[in-house]
Formats: sequence, C-alpha cells, structure tokens
Amino acid sequence: MPATSNSSNNSGSQSNSTVSILEDYQKNFLDLAMESNALRFSKSSDEDFKLKSGRLSPYFFNLGLFSTGKLLSNLATSYSISIITNSRDQKLPEFDIIFGPAYKGIPLCAIVCAKLAEIGGSKFEKISYSFNRKEKKDHGEGGSIVGASLKGKRILIIDDVMTAGTAINEAFEIIKAEGGEVVGTIIALDRQEIVNSESGMSATQLVSERYSIPVISIVNLGNIIKYLDGKLTGDEKQRVEQYRATYGA
Repeated sequence: MPATSNSSNNSGSQSNSTVSILEDYQKNFLDLAMESNALRFSKSSDEDFKLKSGRLSPYFFNLGLFSTGKLLSNLATSYSISIITNSRDQKLPEFDIIFGPAYKGIPLCAIVCAKLAEIGGSKFEKISYSFNRKEKKDHGEGGSIVGASLKGKRILIIDDVMTAGTAINEAFEIIKAEGGEVVGTIIALDRQEIVNSESGMSATQLVSERYSIPVISIVNLGNIIKYLDGKLTGDEKQRVEQYRATYGA
C-alpha cells in the first residue's frame, strides 16, 4: 500500500479549508471527551492553556481523564472503529502488533487489542500487543519489551496526541532495534498545527513523510470545530478558529 504524506482520519486528510465530515464514532468520542473534561475550552484568552510548545491554546486535550472502566471501554471502541474503518478503506496496512510507547501508550495498546478482537471480526482476533519499559529489566526474562516479540512483525504504534513527534521517533528506534517494522501510527487527536514556521508542517505530517507511513487519528481539529456548532459561545468558537488560522498546518 502506498504511504500517505499526510495524517488522516477516516474521512481522509483534512486541510484548513475543508469541511470535516463527523462520523458517529467521532461524535461519540467527542461527547465522552467533553463529558469527562478530557477536552476543555478556555472561556477567555486569559484562561488559555499553555502547551509544551509554549503556545497558548484555547483548547486542551488530556486523554488521561478517560480513567473509568466505562470510559476506557468506549475509548477502546473509538480507536478500534477508526482502525477498522481505515483498514477497510485501505488507508492503513495490515499489522500484527499494536505497540504502546511508555507510559501513556501502555494501557492503550492493551485495551484496543482486546476491543479489536471483540468487535473487529476474525481479521483482528490474532493481533497482539507490546509496550516498552523505560528501563531494561535485568532479571527474569529481562529486556525492555513486554508482550509479544516485535521481531519480524508489522507494527502499529498507538498514542494519544502527537505534539512534536518525539515519542514516536523514540518508538521507531525501539521497534527497529527489536527487528520490527512500523507500518502506521494511530493517535486520538491530530491538532493539525505546524511544529515550526520553517517546515510549515504538523507533527503528524512530518512523521508520515519521514517514515513513509500513514498517521491516522480518531479526530482532528477540523472535526472538533465541526462538532462545536451550537456547543460553545460564538466568541469561544471564534478563538478556536483563529488559533487554527494562526497555527494550522
């Protein structure tokens, strides 16, 4: 399958001028994100959220707040439907293992592996999961990998949000050292904003181009803006749109 140079969700790559189509599973995911306070919006510029990049953002996403059994089950369903949909549409190659980079990726790879086996049919029943330890274990079985062996396997990396691509780059090195081949990455949210003015590209676009793999997401910023119709005040939504106009890739 040819690699794509842009990140995408099931609706394909989104540009800033494209009206995003919101699928049912994406709407359900955003409903849960709002209800759990995982997706928050500031009421004014004075309350904007400071990101790792130093930018002040009118919205913030914290996947760690999907912390109950019900929320985790629904989160796994959202990831799984995105994987199934993109696989069906040939935007995601076949894979053998879901790999979760420590630490946030650890629960994600396990719950999504289980949910795929539950709802994905025979194609996904034998998918395995693996994750890395931050420090190598020097006793027992040893090593830095927990779960299925990566050697000779096709790997899908799973994470929450890609900011600069650092965690994904580190995961690539780990997987390469273990003899695996990365064939794609899935994240919950693609912020669709440029990493820096020099590249003019988002982290997902840079990773996709660097490694020649698809980077898919459950939702992206375009989906969020579509979802916000009637849910925020005009001023709140305008500030999100202005943020995209300033930093959008």
